[in-house]
Amino acid sequence: MRLAVINKKKCNPKRCSLECYKYCPRNRMGEKCIIENPKDGRPLIAEELCVGCGICVHKCPFEAIHIINLADELGKDLIHKFGENGFCLYRLPAPVKGQVVGLLGPNGIGKTTIINILSGHLNPNFGDLATPGSLEKTLEHFRRTELYNYFENFKKKNFKTSLKPQYVDSLPKLYKGKVKNLLNKVLEANDGEESLKKPKEVLSRLGLEHVLERDISRLSGGELQRLAIAATLLRDADVYFFDEPSSYLDIYQRMNMAKLIRELAAEKPTVVIEHDLAILDFLTDMVYILYGKSGAYGVVAQPRGTRHAINIYLSGYLEKENIRFRNYEIKFETHPPRKEWESGSLLSFPSLYKEFPNFKLETNEGHIHRGEVIGVVGPNATGKTTFVKMLAGVLKPTRGELWLDSESIKISYKPQYINPEEEIKVRELFLSEVEKGYRDTFFVNQVKTPLGLEELENSLLTELSGGELQRVAVALCLAREADIYLLDEPSAYLDSNQRMEMAKMLRRFIEKSKKSALVVDHDVYFIDIVSDSLLVFGGEPGRYGRARGPFSLREGMNAFLKDVGISFRRDPDTRRPRINKVGSKLDREQRLKGEYYYQ
Repeated sequence: MRLAVINKKKCNPKRCSLECYKYCPRNRMGEKCIIENPKDGRPLIAEELCVGCGICVHKCPFEAIHIINLADELGKDLIHKFGENGFCLYRLPAPVKGQVVGLLGPNGIGKTTIINILSGHLNPNFGDLATPGSLEKTLEHFRRTELYNYFENFKKKNFKTSLKPQYVDSLPKLYKGKVKNLLNKVLEANDGEESLKKPKEVLSRLGLEHVLERDISRLSGGELQRLAIAATLLRDADVYFFDEPSSYLDIYQRMNMAKLIRELAAEKPTVVIEHDLAILDFLTDMVYILYGKSGAYGVVAQPRGTRHAINIYLSGYLEKENIRFRNYEIKFETHPPRKEWESGSLLSFPSLYKEFPNFKLETNEGHIHRGEVIGVVGPNATGKTTFVKMLAGVLKPTRGELWLDSESIKISYKPQYINPEEEIKVRELFLSEVEKGYRDTFFVNQVKTPLGLEELENSLLTELSGGELQRVAVALCLAREADIYLLDEPSAYLDSNQRMEMAKMLRRFIEKSKKSALVVDHDVYFIDIVSDSLLVFGGEPGRYGRARGPFSLREGMNAFLKDVGISFRRDPDTRRPRINKVGSKLDREQRLKGEYYYQ
């Protein structure tokens, strides 16, 4: 079975010489394998005529064409196809009562499409583009399977689903007014039925009481995420779906969110998409791995227990299916303190104090050593970004002055929020700002290739997704000539695989370039891979922040996790960190020893 997929965002027939038409062997023989689509002027590839030569793939200047060979038996499992030469989804997972079902896979592989189908927001077409999808067609396809009983529920008038969408930053565009008005609308929509969770309990555990009177347009990303989670939990529904609920949240908020969802799943089937593997491990009972090619096709593999599924995902090989979806294994390694730092201090900073009208931040004195990566962890709104901005020179401390060991030390800064405004291509951006660094062989091998920037070079900044924009921003920061790189939440918007790749790339880059970095992030796996030391923030979010450290990674994690109230163990097979069940024997033993992280 052969798929021909065209990325419509990349395809631009007005700016090319129509190489795909001209060089196709079947076209040159007089057949119509590739023709012009009368609807949009883009090429249309007849999959039944395509011989899979791949010439059009290599000749396309925008890398917009994918020709993929798949096993014939997958054909009967086609669930949905997004138009001619569009993305294809194969197979569906099944929600299970009393369990949290997780979906794990890269961005653009079909996870959100699955949730839209299971929640009733999209009727699958099963590859039939001539007639629209319908419930009757869905029931006929799944006859004599467990999904038949699930979709049959949609015939009932009182069957409801509750979905937390992926992009919570669009909430202010959809809803106007105060937070409490939105939540009241959600409760009124329950038609007199009480939600499983009490409103006061949900608001308290998600820390939303103080924003009830605030206008939705004035909420931060983390507040919007928690509001979306609260609205989903408070709906009276039969099945619940959460699409990336940990985005914008710190580790405290992620744990509170995970506990709420687990309690909900004890009574109602729940499906979650999550890229933070530590939270996915804690939150879910079983996981479906998705593999394929981002933007082209996605296949849902067999369900597995959570621990086994995550370990398999890290290995890159599905043994039962005999599918290798990644040609390397992601490994976690402990890295002891490096003695050479003792004489390699690059930047020293004294105790700093910064005061705003409603917020105060205090930090201890410290050093950043040459070749060191310092991870920065702590709750949202405790001053992590403020501290990084002071180091970058964007903000001046109220008290205390930064001093550099050498006047020639340069700093490169990637901010937390990235807002592209220019209609400029990725390649043009790099050549205009860091032409020398962008062409450097070391940068190409260590940063550009691992982050997959080649496929984004001809794209406009304004057309990039959140994850693509993040990769560009990190690469631009590292392309600048600097001694210290400051990166604020570099894993945001990335899928779990991209996060691991980003972390390993950062660590290699710093070690080989003998530079230094300070990285703010909330993903424990990311911090575990990238960091040598930790700076731990605490205090009262939104009012007062205090920084401690830098500590060694082990000491810092113990201090941080003690504040959070959770402990981690190491998986014996992969060495990845795993959250202990609170109150378990291992959790109690580690707490008594003061070992919240290493065991």
